[in-house]
Amino acid sequence: MTILVTGGRGAIARAVTTGLIAAGQDVRVGSKDPSGIPGAVAYDATNPAPALEGITQVFLYSDRSAPGAFVAAAEAAGVKQVVLLSSLSALDGPQDPHAKAEQAVTVGSYATTRLQPGAFMSNAKFWSYQVRATGQIRLPYIDAEEAPIHEQDIADAALRVLLDGPANGHDGRGYPLTGPESMTRRAQIAHITESTGVPIEAVDLTPDEARAEMRMPDEGQRETLLAYWASRVGSPHPIEPGVELLTGHTARTWQTWLADHPGLFG
Repeated sequence: MTILVTGGRGAIARAVTTGLIAAGQDVRVGSKDPSGIPGAVAYDATNPAPALEGITQVFLYSDRSAPGAFVAAAEAAGVKQVVLLSSLSALDGPQDPHAKAEQAVTVGSYATTRLQPGAFMSNAKFWSYQVRATGQIRLPYIDAEEAPIHEQDIADAALRVLLDGPANGHDGRGYPLTGPESMTRRAQIAHITESTGVPIEAVDLTPDEARAEMRMPDEGQRETLLAYWASRVGSPHPIEPGVELLTGHTARTWQTWLADHPGLFG
């Protein structure tokens, strides 16, 4: 029995791979660019069949480009279980891009479990570039509330489902996942300074300033993000119990994430 972990260069995929190997599982890592990843194979979302040969379980990064190709290849390969890394936004309705990806992948005859995390704590790595360059973190709706999640908690949730295997209570389920507390991004920035001693100016961008600075190929996605952040100002983010349900431990805190990434902000 071999488990394919896609998105092999991502932090979550790396943590899932490490956990599976530690548990004695046979793992195949797939990546768009497998160079430099020991034992990795090329994974092409439009032609996943070569990477899926001989695979029984898959940890699948949500890819909206060609879900039909994955389903067909997984069926042909005899895959028994797929753990799909989706998004909390999939709960916003059937037109959400992640919801559409879920719908496409879950039509297969294999067992499917959807992990639906909200904002990642690791998004702060992008903030670190601003801090190093300007001493600022520039964000729209900086007082928007979110409950960011540690990437290791997402990996731990995926490990539990994969190690339990199909027909063990996870089939067909979605697990919303958040961190343990709601906080504004302004508060997150304050904790960075408190933890690292690095002085940071928090700059609250206007929507138009954000449009000028947020270079995204999909303007619709950018507008969706802006609308979402606007809706969360003054509205504490609900805390989901998925991490504790799946792993038996409480979700890791923002302070823990900062301690796990020393030197990130200088």
